[in-house]
Parts: sequence; structure tokens; C-alpha cells
Amino acid sequence: MASGLPARPIALSCGEPAGIGPEITAKAWQLLKESCPFFWIGDPRHLPEDTPVALIKTPDEAQELCAKALPVLPLQFAGSTTKGQADPKNAPGVVQSIERGVELVQSGAASALCTAPIHKKALIDGAQFAFPGHTEFLAHLADRSRVVMMLASPALRVVPATIHIALSEVPKTLTPELLREVIAITAQGLRSQFGIDQPRIAVAGLNPHAGEGGAMGQEELLWINDLIDAFNSDNLTLTGPHPADTLFHAAARARYDAAICMYHDQALIPIKTLDFDRGVNVTLGLPFIRTSPDHGTAFDIAGTGAANPSSLVEALKMAQSMALRSAAPT
Repeated sequence: MASGLPARPIALSCGEPAGIGPEITAKAWQLLKESCPFFWIGDPRHLPEDTPVALIKTPDEAQELCAKALPVLPLQFAGSTTKGQADPKNAPGVVQSIERGVELVQSGAASALCTAPIHKKALIDGAQFAFPGHTEFLAHLADRSRVVMMLASPALRVVPATIHIALSEVPKTLTPELLREVIAITAQGLRSQFGIDQPRIAVAGLNPHAGEGGAMGQEELLWINDLIDAFNSDNLTLTGPHPADTLFHAAARARYDAAICMYHDQALIPIKTLDFDRGVNVTLGLPFIRTSPDHGTAFDIAGTGAANPSSLVEALKMAQSMALRSAAPT
């Protein structure tokens, strides 16, 4: 094992086989095979035909094999393999890949879990998938009542306090308890997974101009201001609520380590605008490390060879750095 690598490889769940997941996996392996050992959990038939593959029985085998071939912990899928056309018959295999990855990282056989993009409709149709997305499913598997979705890149880290819900539901879902828990989990994640001992967190307002003194909404006046003022922590700098339209230019970003936003698009639009190809989805609050590329299955280009592996590469590299940080003596 090369110096500076985690003691265990990273587990990569396969995601939707009809999407770009298999292609970007093969491309990421070519780029990272000597510096970031990982293994793929899926059906090897779904990988590009020219991919060197090494079938493994345990993650331990992947550490040495990865430099020569993509280590694959094989699963047999029941459906077809037509690129760009999801087959619900493959849904149980996709779910099993995620579950197997969680088992391996929780047991310590893998250092971290990285997940390739899934297609929720195919999972609902073929496996009665009852979760809005990966984040909620992983929280269920880890028996955690609250986890936090962070999108991270070299340019920006953002956390949406509410995630996959209609915009009309945000004011009802966004409660003081929820925001307080999101702030606490984000702060702890910045310390433990990003190595920031005294994190600086900026909180966006819910309303335009953070309510502008009540002229554009009352939530800031009614409870958000007081919650931020009362949040006690000796090793945390918490500011806000800030108008979201002035929170993401370069000078503003230099003043915080992460921004907590009130809803999905308030967080994801700025990071995807600033750094679309290198954004990484990180789940904070789990008892293990989990990252994912910040894009979908891209059925329109699946099988064409045009898929960009940059986000997956960044997700694997971030998982590796987090694993090294968590394994370092304190």
C-alpha cells in the first residue's frame, strides 16, 4: 500500500446502470488508480467493454489490484443494459449495491462510501423505493433521525436546511428545531471531516433581503434572528441571516467556511453556477463518510463516451481526504 493512503479502499456503489455511472467509473479509475484505491459494487456487464476488471470477494483485495484493473465486487442484475433507458428490473440490484456499501463502510472493511447517481423513478417502479433520494435512504440505513446534505467544491460549501420538498412547503418545514440541528451537524462535520477546528458558518435568510425588517417576510424577525444570536458555541462563528443575493460573490465567500441556505435551489444554484463539474455531495451526520458526484444519471449522453468524470473524481478524492483525516491521531 502506498504511503499516505487510507488503510482500506473506498466503496463505490454502482448507481443507475443505464446512466453515465459505469462510464464515469471507468474514467475515474483511469485517473485515480494509483493514488486513490476504490472498488465498484455492481454488475461488471454494465461497465464499458474495454475496462480492465478484477473481480474481488473482499475489499482487502482492491488495495493492491486497483493499480492494474478496476476492482469489482460483483452483483448480478436481472434487467436489460440498454444505455439511456432505465429498466426497473435492475432496481433491486441498485438498492443492494448501496446497502452493501453501507455494510462494508460500517464494518470498517471500506474507508468511505461514494455513491453513483440513481434514477428515483426506476427505483420506485422496480423496488418500491420509499425515499426522496440517497440522503434520506442512507439516514434510514444508518438509523439516524437527522442528517445534512452538503454540496462542496473548492469554490464553495453550501447546506440546504430543507431539501427535496416543494417551495410552498419550506416555511412550514423550516422550524427552529430543524435549523438548530442543521447548524450543529454542519459545524461538527466541518470540524471532523474537513479539519476546520473553528468553523465560520453564514446563514442565509428565508425571504428576499432577509426580510428587510419585516417588509418582505416575518420569519427573520419572528425567530431566525434570535436563534442565530442565541446559538452558543465557543468554537463556532455563526452569522446571519444574510440576504441570499449578496452571499455568494467572491468577497462574501471569503468570510465563511460554509453557507446554510433555507431551501434546495437557494443552495444548489450558486454552487452549480460557480463550479458545476467539481461539486461533491457530502452527507454529514452519518456514522461513516459518504460522498457522491453532484449530478444525475444523464441518460441523454449515456453510452456516447461524452460523460465528464470530474465530479466523481472529486467525490472519490474528497472521500479519501476525509478518511485520512478521520484516521489521523488526535
